[in-house]
Amino acid sequence: MSRICRHPLALSALICSLLCLDFVASSGIARADDWARKMFKETSHDFRTVGRGAVAEHRFEFRNPYKDPVRVASVRTSCGCTTPSVTKNLLAAGENAAVVAKFNTETHVGQKNATITVVFDKPYYSEVQLKVQGNIRTEVTFNPPEVNFGELSPGQEKVQEILITRVGSDAWQIRDVRSLCTDLAVSIEPPMRTPQGISYKMKVASKKTLPAGDLRERLTLLTSDPRFPTIDMAVSGRVRSGLEVSPASLGLGTVKTGGTVDKKLVIRAEEVFAIRSVKSDDPRFRFEIPTGQKKLHFVQVFFDADQSTGNVSRAIRIETDLGAGKSAECLATVTIEP
Repeated sequence: MSRICRHPLALSALICSLLCLDFVASSGIARADDWARKMFKETSHDFRTVGRGAVAEHRFEFRNPYKDPVRVASVRTSCGCTTPSVTKNLLAAGENAAVVAKFNTETHVGQKNATITVVFDKPYYSEVQLKVQGNIRTEVTFNPPEVNFGELSPGQEKVQEILITRVGSDAWQIRDVRSLCTDLAVSIEPPMRTPQGISYKMKVASKKTLPAGDLRERLTLLTSDPRFPTIDMAVSGRVRSGLEVSPASLGLGTVKTGGTVDKKLVIRAEEVFAIRSVKSDDPRFRFEIPTGQKKLHFVQVFFDADQSTGNVSRAIRIETDLGAGKSAECLATVTIEP
């Protein structure tokens, strides 16, 4: 004859386990111990060798693939050589964010390692550890500390000048500069020798072919130093799209069953254009589309909730009369409550 445990603590633990299993099943999360880790594309980064005061940041991108909202409660680091931050704490289904690791090259030197712990408290508790490392050299400096093009128009060419200084032996040489980005052009002038060491003036140019979006690249300097043959330098900027939608992720908030919620989308371009259509594969979305040709349009987005409940995440596609019928997309999210 089987026995049923009626101890209140045991029953409480059993109920908690059943609720956890129910959440795992409903959210599509296979294992409670690695659901958060699966959101990250990568969990380690090597800054390699960088100069004193150089800008060194890395974005650990992650995405919420689950039905339930995910919340980052905190981020902490094991070493003051790295400062972590998060671009977005609360992610609805389908939304993206990043943990940004900033290597503190102005206040630390030498070989450094850090572990960043990302703590999630929704839909339930979990931790993800991200590893960073790098070598900060004191005798090499960059002025300014990074190649920053700022905001560029599509096809715009821009040149940035960087002064690279190495204190100490004047036998040091920069032999080459390499990058994985073929949309950048780099040139270096002959070395300038001073009583303190040696300096190089480097010019970095953006080509017309630089694609739209955020620019996050790095240049690798190949030097004559056998101990540290390479030094990395950050390249940043942003190329405006020929067609931009703001916000890229439209959060409509919470709506009751049978209710309606609405928000505004801003669509802009470098030249005047007309919006041909705004569509979603979910019939609960509807749109007020402006007429005429302008550089800036406002589209009102409505969501008419039915009797179903839960989180909704759908793509909205905007088609225009720009060259080749240029289009853009944004992700719309909304939560329906009883």
